[in-house]
Amino acid sequence: MSQAPLLADTPHRQERVLVIYTGGTIGMQPQANGLSPAGNFSERLDKALSQRSLHDQSLLPAYDVMSYSPLIDSSAATPLTWQQLANDIAERFDQYRGFVVIHGTDTLSWTAASLAYQLQGLDRPVVLTGAMAPLETPNGDGLGNVYGALRFSAHPQLQEVAVYFADRLLRGVRAIKQHSEASDAFTSPSYPPLGERVGDDFILFPRRGLVYQQRGAPRFERLDYQPVARGEVVRIALWPGIAAWQLDAWLGHPNVKGALLQLWGAGNLPDDPDLLAVIAKASGEGKLIAAISQCPQGRVKMGAYAAGNGLVDAGVLSGDDMTPEAVYTKLVHLIAQPLSPEDRRERFMMPLVGER
Repeated sequence: MSQAPLLADTPHRQERVLVIYTGGTIGMQPQANGLSPAGNFSERLDKALSQRSLHDQSLLPAYDVMSYSPLIDSSAATPLTWQQLANDIAERFDQYRGFVVIHGTDTLSWTAASLAYQLQGLDRPVVLTGAMAPLETPNGDGLGNVYGALRFSAHPQLQEVAVYFADRLLRGVRAIKQHSEASDAFTSPSYPPLGERVGDDFILFPRRGLVYQQRGAPRFERLDYQPVARGEVVRIALWPGIAAWQLDAWLGHPNVKGALLQLWGAGNLPDDPDLLAVIAKASGEGKLIAAISQCPQGRVKMGAYAAGNGLVDAGVLSGDDMTPEAVYTKLVHLIAQPLSPEDRRERFMMPLVGER
C-alpha cells in the first residue's frame, strides 16, 4: 500500500480514502501486442491527478492506494472475487472515511451489486469506477472517472455502494453496462442518479440515497461464497423454440441451487406445460428461482398475460424491475446463507439495499 502525496497533511487514516485497484482497462498500457496490464498504478495515479489544477487537487480527499496482485481480469471475476473485495473493505472499514474500487468495466456492475448485499447498512461511501481507455490516454475518460469517484467517496451523506462513470453517480445495485465502447457505458434504467457532475461541482441528491432509509450500525454479511462460486446459480434467457429438455438440463442438474430466468415482455413463457413442470420440480426441490424481463426497462408482472400464468404457482419469484446483476448476486448471497428455502424466498422479496 502506498500513500499518495496529495493532501498529505491529513495524517489520520480516518480522514483518508482507500483506493483499491483491482485491474481493468484504466490501468493498462500499450504494448507491442496491444493493451496489457501494467503496474505502478499508485505512482501513475498520483502523476495523472497532479495534472489537474491546484484548485481541483485541493478538493480531493487524502488517499492511500492498495493494488491487487495479481490483477483481476473482470471478465474472469467470480463470486469469490466479490467476497475478497467485501472482506478487504470490511477489514479496513474503520480506518477510512470512504472507499474507491477501480475495476474493469465488463463486470463492474456485478461486483457493485454484490458488494451492496455484503456491506449492508453502510455509513460511508463505497464508489466503483473504471474506464473505457487507459489512464494516460489523451482526452480519455479514466482520469475524470477516478477524480469524480474520489470526490464522491468523501461525501458523508453518501452511505451506500455506488458507481461513478461519465459524470454520473449511480446506485450500485441498479447500474448496468449498456455499451461496449462509449464513455457513458453505464446507466441505471429503473432508478435516477444519486448524484452528478455539473460543471466543476459534484452534486449529491441525498433523498435518493439510502441515508434516509438505514438505521443503526453497519450490518455486514460476510459469507463464504465458495459453495456458490462454481456455477451453482445459473442465468437463463428464453429464446424462441426453447424446449423443456433444454431447461431441465440447467434446472434439473444436481449442482444447481438457484436460477435467474429472463422472460419475455412483462413475464411471459411459451405455452408449454412441460416447461412449467420443469420449473415447478426445481422449485419444489428447494432451488431458488427468480424471474425478470428480457427488456432493459420495465418490470415483470407474472400472470398479467395468459402466457405467464402458472409461473407463481410453479414457485417463481418476481424480480420486479431489478437488473440481472441485482437478481443474480442476490440469489448468490441468499443461497450462501444457512437459511431455509422459505426464509430465502421471503428475503428475496424484501428490498435489502434499494435494489427493488
